[in-house]
Amino acid sequence: MKILLIEDEKKVVQSLKQGLNEHQIEVDFAYDGLTGSQLAEQNAYDVIVSDVIMPGLNGFDLLHRLRKNQIRTPVLMLTALGETDYKVQGLDAGADDYMVKPFEFKELLSRIKALARRSTEGAAVSTLTFADIAMNLTTRECVRDGIRIDLTPKEFLLVEYFLRNPQRVISKAELAEKVWDITFDSNSNVVEVYINYIRNKIDKPFKKKLLHTVFGAGYILKDE
Repeated sequence: MKILLIEDEKKVVQSLKQGLNEHQIEVDFAYDGLTGSQLAEQNAYDVIVSDVIMPGLNGFDLLHRLRKNQIRTPVLMLTALGETDYKVQGLDAGADDYMVKPFEFKELLSRIKALARRSTEGAAVSTLTFADIAMNLTTRECVRDGIRIDLTPKEFLLVEYFLRNPQRVISKAELAEKVWDITFDSNSNVVEVYINYIRNKIDKPFKKKLLHTVFGAGYILKDE
């Protein structure tokens, strides 16, 4: 199991990391919300444990950002803010569980394991396929011709959008709106950059190319 711990108290981070490592749980960590958000968007985790009051981006805003970007990793809020209104705010923002400091390590460990188990067992398996690509939306795995392809969360969303819309030309503006949730800026090359990223992963290592450029119009996923 691999988790992300976002907490600005360094002693707490090191103590929890040591305890979790002893239970075969790998820990990535960040001391501020902005760095934590970036790690969550770039890597896959079984559970995210996050403080609320921290520099860069507070825990509530962090949750809103992750859920807006379609990152559904279970999140446990770990905070000194124990009042009911704060708990409700955290749960409404998208948290899956809420623990108040101080806490017992064994209870935290139990809740982390429960969230990870619920994530893998509670969701129905849903798979998207096209040609020899298969994407499992539950386990967040993408495979082509039997070979697993490692994708960042944003790359995963981009490939998922193409798999949901095969054999159709998709414009850069549509991708910007649907995958990044932003208005397309003709001066930005973010779409081209990420198209290149996923091509290097889902097309370049294979003989048959599936993602094609339609000049002046956009891109299309098709099996020629």
